[in-house]
Amino acid sequence: MSFEMFPNSQIYDTGYCVLFAKSVEPDVLLSRIVDSNVTSLLINRDEADAIKALGEDIEAEDVPGLDVDELETAGLLVNSGPLLRAGAYQGWSFVIESEGPYLAGDAIIKAASLGTIAFCARLSETGASWISYAENGEIMSSFDPLFVDRDYGNRPEVLDRLTGYRSAVSHGDRAEAYENALRQIQERLGCLIPISADADRLYAVRVPGQY
Repeated sequence: MSFEMFPNSQIYDTGYCVLFAKSVEPDVLLSRIVDSNVTSLLINRDEADAIKALGEDIEAEDVPGLDVDELETAGLLVNSGPLLRAGAYQGWSFVIESEGPYLAGDAIIKAASLGTIAFCARLSETGASWISYAENGEIMSSFDPLFVDRDYGNRPEVLDRLTGYRSAVSHGDRAEAYENALRQIQERLGCLIPISADADRLYAVRVPGQY
């Protein structure tokens, strides 16, 4: 996997799940997939790591640029659900979740794709992976990159026609099936995002009670 590209397991070394949607603002994308009562704050990648690691035990010196009381009021310090951060780059919005599977849910992907296209990529700490693609509320593809012929979407041919990801997988090293599929999909859909895109402060929310 290219170190320069987002998402990247060298940054999210315990796994990640990322959701992309085209021509949707980050705050709008978040509103589609979380409850409207959830409060968002701007936090960067390092601050998010500290919040996930320390939770309610966090101190002001751990996140010097943030107000701990505001974090607590927004519900970001509660460890009972996924911590999501949303940003944008050149016409695409993304939501990143470290470790967990929340963003990979069918209902989440369908909601994100309303009126547009969306895709989700998940890589676990153990190396298990999954990719899903949706158009306007319908999941077209949903598959394990190691078994691209076993696609559980409604119209698997659509994503392959758009991106040629199956050929990229079949002509590459099997151990790199996920990376080859994901990068091919990102390139052909015009969703090439640099690793720095999520380093700065982005909208962040906690979705309580989802794990």
